[in-house]
Amino acid sequence: MKITFLGTGTSQGVPVIACNCEVCSSPDPRDKRLRSSIMVEAAGKVIVIDSGPDFRYQMLRAKVTHLDAIVFTHEHKDHIAGMDDIRAFNYRQEAAIDIYATTRVQDALKREFAYVFAEQKYPGIPEVNLRTIGLKPFEIGDLTFRPIEVMHFKLPILGFRIGDFTYITDAKTISESEKQKIKGTKTLVINALQIEKHISHFTFVEAIAFAKEIGAQTTYFTHISHRLGRHEAILGLLPKNITLAYDGLVLEV
Repeated sequence: MKITFLGTGTSQGVPVIACNCEVCSSPDPRDKRLRSSIMVEAAGKVIVIDSGPDFRYQMLRAKVTHLDAIVFTHEHKDHIAGMDDIRAFNYRQEAAIDIYATTRVQDALKREFAYVFAEQKYPGIPEVNLRTIGLKPFEIGDLTFRPIEVMHFKLPILGFRIGDFTYITDAKTISESEKQKIKGTKTLVINALQIEKHISHFTFVEAIAFAKEIGAQTTYFTHISHRLGRHEAILGLLPKNITLAYDGLVLEV
């Protein structure tokens, strides 16, 4: 299974366009972070988890020519705003794209993209097949997605375990029962927003503690604010087997 990090950043703490902080002005390409999303490729299927505002550019940058499905973690704009741009794949594939989401997230999609779900559709709008998910495992092709419920402050959202790979973003707390679904994973991806305390995201220290608790062979941090600092500097603060993901990173898991 191939995992591509399409984006490892976040809208949280995004500076103004003219910002000249050490991260925003860094020449290191690993410090150029678009909104968090990954692409999963296996057994002929191409699946993206979350389509934020940068979705179109992420697809172009990664030279993606085929898309089978989008799986949504939750309904915040930095995770759904780019769904309109699946229309290029509709046109190319002459087929609707499967959208996997909870009923709550589906309701948000219907509000944000009302024209997609209207009875009388305008020509050329995105075409989707809504697939309802919850906490039970579900299949996409030969892949089994095992949902993991985490709390984004007071909002329950989903992470996903696929085989020995687990992807979680926007977590602040995770119950003991849901942690049991993660235990034994070999590759863990978890959010690490910033050094300072935050109401709805793991901080750097909290993410390290969680990674140590799970004990995966390798843990990658994502959903990184510019406030966390430059990639190279943060690497020096991380324990063994924990590292930062970056846009364009590819894993074979």
